[in-house]
Amino acid sequence: MGSNYFTSPLAFIITTLFDLYILLVMLRFILQMLRADFYNTVSQFIVKMTTPPLTVLRRFVPSMLGQDSASIVLCLIIIYAKFILLRFLDIPVVAIADVPAPIGLVSYVGLIIYSIADLVSLFISVFLVASIIQVVISWISPGQNNPVISLVSTITAPILSPIQKRLPPMGGFDFSTMVAILGLMVSKMLIIPIIIRLGSF
Repeated sequence: MGSNYFTSPLAFIITTLFDLYILLVMLRFILQMLRADFYNTVSQFIVKMTTPPLTVLRRFVPSMLGQDSASIVLCLIIIYAKFILLRFLDIPVVAIADVPAPIGLVSYVGLIIYSIADLVSLFISVFLVASIIQVVISWISPGQNNPVISLVSTITAPILSPIQKRLPPMGGFDFSTMVAILGLMVSKMLIIPIIIRLGSF
């Protein structure tokens, strides 16, 4: 058995656990930004899971432009810690939005920039996945209401509304969600490589 026999599964576990919690913090930021219903049961779960570290961090990180800056800072701290742990395990490269990021070769400042790239990728991915879920819901159970569907609608509304104003339904079909999905995918393809290149210098 090579040295990677235990390292690869451990790296997978670390990445999965860290990414799940980072996702919860990012969702909290987005839901606060969009003024979502925090009495929603899913929202309540996200709040309970993320409140302890945010309570501490908010003592040092004030809100900016009316947004919860502490949530973004917490995301960056956790992403950075994830990269440090993976580098400690001799993981040379990670994929951020399918773009290779050589975490084993860059400086600590480079890791910060990679952390920003990962954060931006996650931010876009939340809207992308929510838009895909919206499409599936419209096919399977339109009009059905539950806590998840309610939050998905809240997340996709600021993306879909401007498109729907310029692209009304044609022949009974609403193509705005497909346009949003394509736009978000292209945004990731254009933005993330640039940030990763900055961190690689």
